[in-house]
Amino acid sequence: MHALQAGDSAPDFELPAVNRDGVVTLADYRSRHGVLVALFRGLHCPFCRRQIARLSATREALAREGVDTVAIVNTPLERARQYFQYRPVRLELAADPDTRTHQAFGLGKAAVLPDDADPNQVRWPQTTTIATFIEVTTMPRPELPGAPPMNIFAAMDTLNKADGFAATEVDQRIAEAHGMQRTGHFLIDAAGTIRWAFIEAPDGPEEVCRFPGDDEIIAAARGLGAGR
Repeated sequence: MHALQAGDSAPDFELPAVNRDGVVTLADYRSRHGVLVALFRGLHCPFCRRQIARLSATREALAREGVDTVAIVNTPLERARQYFQYRPVRLELAADPDTRTHQAFGLGKAAVLPDDADPNQVRWPQTTTIATFIEVTTMPRPELPGAPPMNIFAAMDTLNKADGFAATEVDQRIAEAHGMQRTGHFLIDAAGTIRWAFIEAPDGPEEVCRFPGDDEIIAAARGLGAGR
């Protein structure tokens, strides 16, 4: 599975809307200047939750560039509505518990092999082992200033506790099924062509949970305007 890149046609999708009735489709934005579509893991991922909240603020700057914002979360609709009812965001949200849209955009998930697997079989982003993943993701975390280096699982646990987030049974099922799902941000023009893409961890698992910053996203949106 290869993630879509600039120049590729964005796949159409139709997903249930989280913060309103109805559905969210790419066709909704075909008559507009452009749209940023950001695809995330489920609510169990605190880095994803925080990036969605960040995009809620970035949305206003993007709107000034004529770009709408849609976030797709890998969570069942009712659970997503429950969570965002109490933590509302000012952007369009859609639920995709089966990662169908992620797959359509070429965002796969790494298969977890046994720790004693043949090293030649461990090839990110297709495969990994828990031991390898823990080793390469152990580092200082800017989200946890002053904390010692920790692996991504420990960082997620620490952030969830700091956020007061308690995973439900639904969250745990999604984490078990799609915990290694990759994320991506795609800037799509009115004709449905991807003009900019940010794919999570393209070169190695040490880049997992690193997302584009506001400046990078806004610069890409301005580039879209320059092509009008």
